[in-house]
Amino acid sequence: MSLRSQSAYRVPKDTARLAKTILPKGNVYTQLYDSLSTVYMDQDFVDLFSHTGQPAEAPVRVALVTILQFAEGLSDRQAADAVRTRIDWKYLLCLKLEDRGFHHSVLSEFRSRLLNGNAEQRLLDRLLQICRDKQLVKERGQQRTDSTHVLGAIRALNRLECVGETLRHTLNVLAVTVPEWLLAHSQGDWEDRYGPRVDDYRLPKSKDERIAYGEVIGRDGQSLLDTIDQDVAYAWLRQVPAVNTLSKVWQQNFELHDGQLRWRPAEALPKAAYFISSPYDTQARYSQKRSKTWIGYKVHLSESCDPDLPRLITHVETTPAPVSDDAMTPIIHQALHDKNLLPASHLVDTGYVKAEYLVSSREGYGVELVGPTRADYHWQARTKTGFAAQHFILDWQAQTATCPAGKTSLSWTPTVDRYHNTSIKIKFSRTDCMACPSRPLCTRAKRRTLSVRPEAYARALQAAREREQTEAFTQQYAQRAGIEGTLSQGTRAFDLRRARYVGLAKTKLQHILTAVALNFIRIVHWLDGQPLAKTRQSPFVRLCRSSAVPSAAI
Repeated sequence: MSLRSQSAYRVPKDTARLAKTILPKGNVYTQLYDSLSTVYMDQDFVDLFSHTGQPAEAPVRVALVTILQFAEGLSDRQAADAVRTRIDWKYLLCLKLEDRGFHHSVLSEFRSRLLNGNAEQRLLDRLLQICRDKQLVKERGQQRTDSTHVLGAIRALNRLECVGETLRHTLNVLAVTVPEWLLAHSQGDWEDRYGPRVDDYRLPKSKDERIAYGEVIGRDGQSLLDTIDQDVAYAWLRQVPAVNTLSKVWQQNFELHDGQLRWRPAEALPKAAYFISSPYDTQARYSQKRSKTWIGYKVHLSESCDPDLPRLITHVETTPAPVSDDAMTPIIHQALHDKNLLPASHLVDTGYVKAEYLVSSREGYGVELVGPTRADYHWQARTKTGFAAQHFILDWQAQTATCPAGKTSLSWTPTVDRYHNTSIKIKFSRTDCMACPSRPLCTRAKRRTLSVRPEAYARALQAAREREQTEAFTQQYAQRAGIEGTLSQGTRAFDLRRARYVGLAKTKLQHILTAVALNFIRIVHWLDGQPLAKTRQSPFVRLCRSSAVPSAAI
């Protein structure tokens, strides 16, 4: 479909008259239009539409409806109904009262256009550009970032359920794609085994029985894959996504021993970043953070937090669940650089801080990364009674270290640690260490070994640790806690932690639309003069803080 030529989007008089009459004065959508007009222009999406064919619905309106449905948690049908029946929506969309709207499938088509054109970021970036023009957000201010878990739109499966459901899913797909071929190659007991949904309560309970049953499923799946490989006329079935997934899941969960397919032990499984946890969303991954486990994704939100401006989300990143927070720090900075919205100070928690980022953020982007560094985990530092690494004097030019007892190191070797970080391993003489009277305070081995980062990183890390002890850092870092409120609002009001769609790309689109919807609400509240919400307190905390009695005396 081609794109209509753009006309001016103004609220029709009859719509405006009725809206002012029956809608409350503080209606969010009427205020949004009065403050920002329609936000987008049809030209923002012109490359997503054909220049020939039947004209499409106006992209501006479809984009706004898509955002409004995420603001209110509506389905496509409900959103299309709201366009036809709600005055506040007609006001924002500049529609006449008698306008019948459009078919709900237009919304799905528009989301597909955004994904196919890699244009989902435009929705957020265009709004941020308007906010910059209106001085609601600024470059080189202060921003904060945090992440939260996102549950995939799938049922959580254990390994045995996963392999069973994978084979069942493949059989169902082939039953539609090549029914006669599948019927000719199916085994007699497959209907009973893979007809109903695979649920753990119907599976064997003992460990040995579960392994044996898993190997039965494995042989069935391998038989199907071998049959496809041997049938030259149907070799193209290997390209069917469900069959491809079956092959990958079998490689991950089974291994060959003396020509026999065996259940792969847990210690031989691939890392969580590569392990397929469900055939229905092959990009959803298992992850664990402290006591919390989930299968799905992770979303990172960055927002402005300047004292005299609204708190607006400036960037959204959605990743598979096992991706660590620190892997996202340079990606977020590059994205903010591309938007001309780099902060001067970036408040983050420990997960986003690495020694090299303290240097690269400042030198590459002019950003001061503010957050607690990882503590020295060695026993000398933890007990605070021994000689920690900070008590050694490093001579970077001579490439030597001097211990508190005055002994000089024996070797200085650049290396790469198990986390793939460049480091320097420093060893002292075994003879010096064994004869040293301070050895119980220094090492439990026969000689002391230090691992330090390269000079620039080590100095930046030491400076950051010293900064953490200051009152200025405590006051500045306290502002990072506000991002927790944003995650809470996104979870409770916008269902941020539950994927509506299957796949990483669609889940990322959901999060961007959620961020835009959240920004819409915050902009209106800011322009309306509503004060920022304060952290909620429990009745007991309010009682304690309102009382003159010190908490220690209660």
